[in-house]
Amino acid sequence: MTVIAVLGAGKIGEALLSGLLHGGHDAGDLLFTERYPARVDELTGRYGIRGVEVEEAAKRADILVVAVKPQDIEPVLDELAPLLGPSSLVVSLCAGLPTSLYERRLAEGVPVVRVMPNTPMLVNEAMSAISAGRYATAEHLAVVRDLLSHVGQVVEVPEAQQDAVTALSGSGPAYFFYLVEAMIDAGILLGLPRALAGQLIIQSAVGAAKMLAESDEHPVLLREAVTSPAGTTINAIRELEKHGVRAALLAAIEAAKDRSVELGKAHDED
Repeated sequence: MTVIAVLGAGKIGEALLSGLLHGGHDAGDLLFTERYPARVDELTGRYGIRGVEVEEAAKRADILVVAVKPQDIEPVLDELAPLLGPSSLVVSLCAGLPTSLYERRLAEGVPVVRVMPNTPMLVNEAMSAISAGRYATAEHLAVVRDLLSHVGQVVEVPEAQQDAVTALSGSGPAYFFYLVEAMIDAGILLGLPRALAGQLIIQSAVGAAKMLAESDEHPVLLREAVTSPAGTTINAIRELEKHGVRAALLAAIEAAKDRSVELGKAHDED
């Protein structure tokens, strides 16, 4: 059996471990690393998966999923460098970090696949984009696709598009949460209790997302179906346009992409 180690068992790392278990992987074939002993005990008790040190994970695992924060990558690579060879597969879930960083720091020939997931992985509804590094083959990509299919949908993109993916879908859930938060506040302003406003908006968001996912129609057509002549919705849309909401959203996503590029450059300088 293939042994998989998740380096960094935060929320995303834990979600992946949970998804793999539910997808049929045996707990004995899964490992994780975590710096805090209490967190190790918590996850081992919850899932029956053993927490190990990075060195043991590198020696035992066929696939190493790096899920640490980007700012914590350097010491992890220092530990991995003398331990990995071309038979290992490194899967990076670190936002902004290019495969070239790993390839420069690890032994020649180590295959690396870059992934940009998002937090709906916690409910098995992630959108993950994968890109092959210099030494990663179609077979490696197929392995990673299968791995991530347990926690959501997967698409393959050129690595040059990963910063845009990070800005759009990686950060995307935060934009929706921000919009829902504002709409709940609007409900309160209009006199509704917070709990009721939340229920109304959250279910509206769930229903709208399902319509988008299951309909072949463009979002413009779905919006127009709600927008009656001289009705309430068109008045609301006019105010959104008047306040530049569309332009602000475009600028926000562009800013997120710029920051992703900055993170990559900061770690990928010779």
